[in-house]
Amino acid sequence: MVTVRFLHTADWQLGMTRYFLEGEAQARFTQARIDVIRRIASLAVQEKCSFVVVSGDVFESNHVARPVIVRALEAMAETPQVPFYLLPGNHDPLDASSVYKSRTFTEHRPENVVVLEGSEALFVDLGVELIAAPWTSKRPLHDLVGSACEGLVPTDAVRVVVGHGPLDLPFQVGTDPRRISLSALENNVDSKLIQYVALGDRHSKSEEGRTGRIWYSGAPEPTDFDEIDPGHVLIVTLTREHIDVDERLVGTWRFIQKRWELAGNADLDGLGEWLADLPDKECTVIRMDVVGQVSLAQNARLGELLSHHSDLLAVLDGRTDNLVVVPDDLDIEHFGLSGFAERALHDLLEMASTGGSAAAGDALSLLYRLVRHNP
Repeated sequence: MVTVRFLHTADWQLGMTRYFLEGEAQARFTQARIDVIRRIASLAVQEKCSFVVVSGDVFESNHVARPVIVRALEAMAETPQVPFYLLPGNHDPLDASSVYKSRTFTEHRPENVVVLEGSEALFVDLGVELIAAPWTSKRPLHDLVGSACEGLVPTDAVRVVVGHGPLDLPFQVGTDPRRISLSALENNVDSKLIQYVALGDRHSKSEEGRTGRIWYSGAPEPTDFDEIDPGHVLIVTLTREHIDVDERLVGTWRFIQKRWELAGNADLDGLGEWLADLPDKECTVIRMDVVGQVSLAQNARLGELLSHHSDLLAVLDGRTDNLVVVPDDLDIEHFGLSGFAERALHDLLEMASTGGSAAAGDALSLLYRLVRHNP
């Protein structure tokens, strides 16, 4: 009985940029996507995997910078005993401008890197074959995986289908010719024509259908806030009769959304402790809605807290649109103004207290900081 063990990954999207990352943070994000290749290769060796399949979107586009290509190929070349099978996806289709046909790629491609260019069965190990469904354009007009599986005949080999794209699920509205037919895949599994389907496109790992043999690996490094449990690869142990799929965490970046309610200094203490305790701050992106009600002094403290941790984190997007700033007696005593400035202060206090102007609260906070730092 043939048994194969391999690593399933997808959606590396090498060369990706994020609009909310600036300067050094973007450089770290770019490097992390190269570094994860090395962790994948090391894991494949450690887990005694025969090969690695990358189910589409290896590159962010067909026009990534030359250093991205050569550094990625160099990372894969460092473990020559591990073959990498790369599937062109919707980001990097195998069209006339394909990155896989570029001089940079072809000249620097190591022997252990193979591009899955066609749907013909590719024997990758004794008794193991890959059936690939590469994208040849950004807008295919049919189910590529379904077409790749047409005409398959029974075999004693273990077959792995490598595909990319969304599944045709019952709850979806409308038609999309690119959608992969889940029912057709399940029928092929039931008929033992295929033993595993390695899918890419969805950045969150998930098992699909009823067979236990159709999986999205998810992206090995997170890319956005809406991804569910990204940062994994799958170790697949497979025979014609049995399957075992184990997830392994390889990602280092995190995207965190949080809502924090403030009602006093104790809540500010808690926020400061939470931010201070975050690990790997340089690889953490936070989007935080701060709500509640604070005094001017507490709002100034909040600003300093967010400013400090913005310097430590990759991104700290602290949104305070729904935070109400209400001056208390200590705030008013702190100003120590007179004359025109005092009258302006009381006008702002009245406007802020009635909730009629968010700008009044902002102006009070600015005035508080100026007086505080220039007594």
